[in-house]
Amino acid sequence: MTTMPKTIFIGSDHAGLELKAMLAAHAAAAGHTVVDLGPSEAKSVDYPDFAKAVCAKVLKTPGSAGILVCGTGIGMSMAANRIPGIRAALCVNEYLARMTRLHNDANVLCLGERVIGQGLAASIADVFLDTAFEGGRHQRRVDLIETCCPALDA
Repeated sequence: MTTMPKTIFIGSDHAGLELKAMLAAHAAAAGHTVVDLGPSEAKSVDYPDFAKAVCAKVLKTPGSAGILVCGTGIGMSMAANRIPGIRAALCVNEYLARMTRLHNDANVLCLGERVIGQGLAASIADVFLDTAFEGGRHQRRVDLIETCCPALDA
């Protein structure tokens, strides 16, 4: 199963740096345009900053996807899901990656470098990027997610 190449925005914190680099190279080799939003060194950084940067680009670029990596993937998924319009999924296997695209139209994949190996991470990313949203009854549910959690005016 192969989809059209897309733009992938990728980011991590210091704990996800190696896996991020491998996934960026893997996605580029598969024909995707990869934009690495950092960091570029292993110095300690705050993961919400990189989640925000990746998600902002995903929201501004139709048809794109995001990949976020931290130590466990939990912090990145929590930060990303605070942003209206983002549906981020922490996936630890291919089945979850497939289902979150088919049924939830997830637009950001979150992974944990300390949780899964590089081979499994590449396989999860492939499934996530190659699976299309089914729509239908699932669209109504995705719409409900967006309407139950609107952006708050400051």
